[in-house]
This record gives sequence, C-alpha cells and structure tokens, in this order.
Amino acid sequence: MKKITFILGLAMLGLMMNSCKKDRADAASSYPYSVRMTDAPGPFSAVFIDLKGIEVTGGDGKAVTMVINPGIYNLLDYSNGIDTLIGTGNLESASVQQIRLILGTNNSVLIGNVSYPLSTPSAEQSGLKLQVHQTLQLGVMNSVLLDFDANQSIILEGNGTYKLKPVIRTILAADCGLIRGKITPVGSVAFVEATSSITYASNVSASGDFLLMGLPPGTYSVTVTPLLPLKPITVTNVSVSKGITTDIGTIVF
Repeated sequence: MKKITFILGLAMLGLMMNSCKKDRADAASSYPYSVRMTDAPGPFSAVFIDLKGIEVTGGDGKAVTMVINPGIYNLLDYSNGIDTLIGTGNLESASVQQIRLILGTNNSVLIGNVSYPLSTPSAEQSGLKLQVHQTLQLGVMNSVLLDFDANQSIILEGNGTYKLKPVIRTILAADCGLIRGKITPVGSVAFVEATSSITYASNVSASGDFLLMGLPPGTYSVTVTPLLPLKPITVTNVSVSKGITTDIGTIVF
C-alpha cells in the first residue's frame, strides 16, 4: 500500500512540475499588451464616451478580449500629454493587426452648460476598427496609445443634433517623437499645429503648455494661433526624432 501511495505521489509531483513548466513556457511566449487613451482637444466643455470593450487581433488572426475598466470617460481629461490606461491583456501573436474599440450608447458632448447626446451608429453595430500593424517584443509591456481627436470626431447635424464619428490615431511611442512648448501670457486661448507632410494639432492648456504627440520623424513648422487681435507665430525647422521630445521653449505674444 505504501509503495502504491509513493508511486502516486511521484506521479502527482511529475504532473505538477510539467504544469509549472507549461505555465512558465506560456508566460515566456506571450506578449503583455496595454491600450492607453489620450485626446486632441476641441472647443467643448466635455466629451463623454461610453467604453464597453476592447478587442485586439494579432497577426495570427485571433481576437483577444482585453481586461478593461468600463465606464464613461471624459476625453478632455486626457490631453497635452495626459493619458489613461483603458485595457490590458496577453497576446500569443508577435504582432498586432487591428484594435476594435466598442462603445455603448451613453455618449454626450457638453457645450457651455448644455449637454447633447451623441449618436454612435457605427460603434453600436460592429465597433471602431483601428489598423495598427505593430510588432511586439517578448519580456516587456507592449503598448499602443489611441489619440482620440474630439474636434474632428463630433459632427453637428443639420437638425441641430450631434453625431460621434470617431477620428482616432494609433500612436506607437517607439516609432514617434513629440514637440513640447509653452506660451505666455498664461491663460491665453490658443491653437497649435505642427506641419510636415501632414498636420497634427492640439490646444494650449490653461497653464500655457502644449504637447504634440505621435509625430513621425522629420522636420516641422509649428504654428501657434491665439485669439484675435493677436497674430499667429510660427517656429520653423523643428526637428523630430524617434522617442525624443523636442522642446521649442516659450512663445511670447
């Protein structure tokens, strides 16, 4: 009897060791992945989106449901370099092809003190499909930043209602650079654009700071446009490199 018990014990130990080895192998071959969200601000008091789910499709064609914190997010809380974590998970594939962002129906925009519902027909039906084409690395937390452009995403319809047609850029930090700056006097309302082959834009914060993210390497002209009667100021030949923040200093009006 003791001999049988001893043999069973060895068998159980072997199974446990194999299971541990498998778990370690699975962990070693998986790719931790996170999805973060930021915003290019627009002329609104608040923009609320109802996040319901995130699916990430790898190069193997398999869709993985991310672990998220569902709820209502005010996009304007995440601008000028501020972002928030909205999803995490582990992928088996070494690449990402697509992210599917699923929104609910409780989306709205606050203009002044008046709240307007935002209709989201495409998001309700099949989700917002974003093409990524990202290669992942083992042993690190791979991530993508979703830049939600509130200004371009909200459309005023002819009947006075508002529609949410999301315009979202996917930013891979390792492949992009940033431009940082400041304006004075602090409190001035201003709009900033960085232009190369295409234009990237943002608003200046109440503290006078601005940060343009997700810029492909290259040379840019940065134009800050304040409210009239002040005139725009342009800084030329601003060089942007991968993974580097270029500070253009303070622009004085």
